[in-house]
Amino acid sequence: MRRLSLLFSLLATTSFAEVPRVATDIAPVHSLVAAIMDGAGAPDLIIAPGASPHGYAMRPSEARNLAEADLVIWVGPGLTPWLADPLESLAGDAVHFTLMDVEGTRVLPVREGVGFEDHHHDHGDHDDHGDHDDHGDHDDHGDHDDHGDHEDHGDHEDHGDHEDHGDHDDHGDHDDHADHDDHDDHDDHDDHGDHDDHDDHHAGGVDPHAWLDPLNGAAWAGAISKQLAQIDPENAALYQKNALSLIQNILAHEAKAQETFAPLQNRPFVVLHDAFQYVEARYELNAVASVHDSEAASPGAARVAQLRAHVQSEGVVCAFAEPQLNQGLLITVTEGLPVKIGTLDPLGADLPLGPSQYLETLNQLAADMQDCLAE
Repeated sequence: MRRLSLLFSLLATTSFAEVPRVATDIAPVHSLVAAIMDGAGAPDLIIAPGASPHGYAMRPSEARNLAEADLVIWVGPGLTPWLADPLESLAGDAVHFTLMDVEGTRVLPVREGVGFEDHHHDHGDHDDHGDHDDHGDHDDHGDHDDHGDHEDHGDHEDHGDHEDHGDHDDHGDHDDHADHDDHDDHDDHDDHGDHDDHDDHHAGGVDPHAWLDPLNGAAWAGAISKQLAQIDPENAALYQKNALSLIQNILAHEAKAQETFAPLQNRPFVVLHDAFQYVEARYELNAVASVHDSEAASPGAARVAQLRAHVQSEGVVCAFAEPQLNQGLLITVTEGLPVKIGTLDPLGADLPLGPSQYLETLNQLAADMQDCLAE
């Protein structure tokens, strides 16, 4: 009996130190964190799958997850400006970890205008994933410089001008997922023009869809594991092991994607909303325009006419819709032209949540682009 008593005493004092509560903003970030925490715990997701990161009204359970978090991992205010206030009011005592600030993140400016070909940028000063020391202690990975020669994608002038994503309507209209009653009033985000958070994109000048560059995902994985290890040193070895495995899988995807995209580099296409610049830049793809402008406001008749002329003059072969957005304007711009219509989802909203969702999202994007762009 004494032994049993001693055993229970030891379990109570030494066991199972509580794994930190972690809240994440969007599904791809949730997936990265879930992969790294696998075997210790699981993160919570603030923004329901399929819902818009913009103008989102948290459910009580999601607000509670935020309030109970020890660590909040988010892309940053460029993607979810509305989340900044709840972070302070509900999770003021939690550690706030902003992925766009991770060293080694490739950062691209927003683009504006009908066509992208006249815009130039150097893709920020974080392009050299070679300095991804955040790939953890994953220094073996720290130098994506086997991909380093891709960094000159940064000089991809035709990707230079990323529309402001201001509204990320790519996410923006996830709200028409009707089960989010509190989002009903966002259902017609097609006009996307009234989202005040667009101004935040202009102010920062940074395209926040950075998770779509797999080397950013690898850099973030290393940084997330370090951050978790600081908060939960007892599981540091597990976090590092999981992060290394995740990084290896991401690099394997990236190498395969280079092969997938290589034959597609000269195939001009347009997107409904400018959400895919990081994919275009990484793989030297030839996006020539987006239907929605930098604030994702509905284009007027003059812009639609310009877009149609641009689509014709550039020999566009594919136009990509998004599952969260009304594709009516895309149809208008391409009507009667020899342009295929494809669909891209930057959030992987239809994929199951969990450790594999991030890579499945990237794989689905590559497959969908190949289907539409291949000759």
